Amino acid sequence: MMRAVLCESWRPFAELELKDVPRPELRPGAVRIRVEAAGVSFATQLVVQGKYQRRPPLPFTPGTEIAGTVIEGDEFAPGTRVFAVLDWGGMAEEAVADAIHVTALPENLPLDAAVAMPISYPTAGSALMWRGRVGPGDWVLVHGAAGGVGLAGVEIAHALGARVIARAGVAKHATLRARGAEALLDSSLPFRDAVVEITGGQGVSCVLDTLGGPVFDDSLRALGDGGTLVTIGYAGGGIPTVAANILLLKNISVAGLNWGTYVGWSPGDNRQGHATRVRALWDQLVAWWADGKLRPEVGGRYPLCQFRAAMEDVAARRSVGRVVLLPQEF
Repeated sequence: MMRAVLCESWRPFAELELKDVPRPELRPGAVRIRVEAAGVSFATQLVVQGKYQRRPPLPFTPGTEIAGTVIEGDEFAPGTRVFAVLDWGGMAEEAVADAIHVTALPENLPLDAAVAMPISYPTAGSALMWRGRVGPGDWVLVHGAAGGVGLAGVEIAHALGARVIARAGVAKHATLRARGAEALLDSSLPFRDAVVEITGGQGVSCVLDTLGGPVFDDSLRALGDGGTLVTIGYAGGGIPTVAANILLLKNISVAGLNWGTYVGWSPGDNRQGHATRVRALWDQLVAWWADGKLRPEVGGRYPLCQFRAAMEDVAARRSVGRVVLLPQEF
């Protein structure tokens, strides 16, 4: 048996319970991991209420990103330090992950910060590189820049040689500047005119939009000729619509990025088909981290029994970077 957060029916996250449950079965091609850290994400609130596009079978343990040490399984020796992306099951003392979605972690990189690597950093990385095609000298605007994906986006854009405009609360600006943001904007204020001024009138090459809602239209207008807005989330409001004429008039584009497609969460589950590309991206991110170009931030650490408080931290947007649960702490 092991301890795990359990969702037995669709309900608010605060109504979940911590229970003793059987250890997950080790399936072929998978790895059993002792969970040292598990990510707490905004989207998990939707998952446990049955409002996400993908519904796990009840009952289940939420959590899709973990870091820890291998206990047993294919391809990795016991004791190997790893991070992994899961379908679900992360908020527990142990978890089972497909070996293709497990990545070894160098000894000098911390396990708690590695929780950002399964989803947050590759979401930002694939959005910027695969969809936005960001390169050296490009201007990039990052909304929600102090959140898990936003902060990753700031660092990755900087690592690519781009010039970053980061938008977040003023209290978080110092962290963003230290991570490579060249210009900083207060998220409580209008931004379109400021972006145009910062870029010398040319606009940005790419917008990384984790918010949606009311910032979307002005983000389109902040794009320069040939620019791309990559939409990856709607934490700031409703799902926007696009007036196609502005795409034509400005020679710009809108692209979506769903990291779940690449790790088997979309209809058809083509995780094997994407495995080589996904592995290459994870390897690049770990190399950048080892070289000091990335510095995943842990904004809050909670023992597993305080999972509700951890989610409150995320929902209130009090933290910079990721909030993590530590299942081995009591």
